[in-house]
Amino acid sequence: MPLQNRVTPFGTLIIDSARGAWMGNRGVLHDINRKLTGSRWTTLNWITCALSFKNRHRKVMSPGRYSELFFLDEATALAAGHRPCFECRRADAVAFRRAWADDFGVRRPAAEAMDRMIHPERKQPPCQRPRIGDAASLPDGAFLFQDHAPDTALLVLHRHLWRWTPTGYEAPVAASGQAGTLLTPPTSVVVLLAGYPVQIHSSAHDKTGLVI
Repeated sequence: MPLQNRVTPFGTLIIDSARGAWMGNRGVLHDINRKLTGSRWTTLNWITCALSFKNRHRKVMSPGRYSELFFLDEATALAAGHRPCFECRRADAVAFRRAWADDFGVRRPAAEAMDRMIHPERKQPPCQRPRIGDAASLPDGAFLFQDHAPDTALLVLHRHLWRWTPTGYEAPVAASGQAGTLLTPPTSVVVLLAGYPVQIHSSAHDKTGLVI
């Protein structure tokens, strides 16, 4: 029976058998029966981790340990408010910090400082997030949703919008002129604009068949 630990771009946790490309956590969110409690975070340290690291093995959602969460790809993790882990993804975390520093003018921002800045954006209800007049103005890897489909997350990639599903992306449409509400935290959008090379699931491709 799959656990409720798959993360959507909205930051919500769902039950789905798709494992995804990354693991992460927000602290201890489950009880001794591996069921979610009412908390959706117990720490500001929301990270995205490699699926394997130094041959470490553990039972998912062990009692008293952090709740393992899984993401389709890194773009999904960023939209949900996570950032790369400085232990198991050191090179990616340094690249994220460098892109952050380039735009915000902080030489070596600490992980805790970045988390404190992103956290209010994570908590903001989707209906209160920034409006976007033209989706094509967003960087590749950012997410938004539209008023007529408020539960559908759309990935921006190659000037197209791709519908997110737990197993991949589908049904691309042109992004130009499409309005919506931003899902990816604005701070993380700035990092994407600064050139952070976010990983995107291979199901996202353009009409010529170019796989990303």
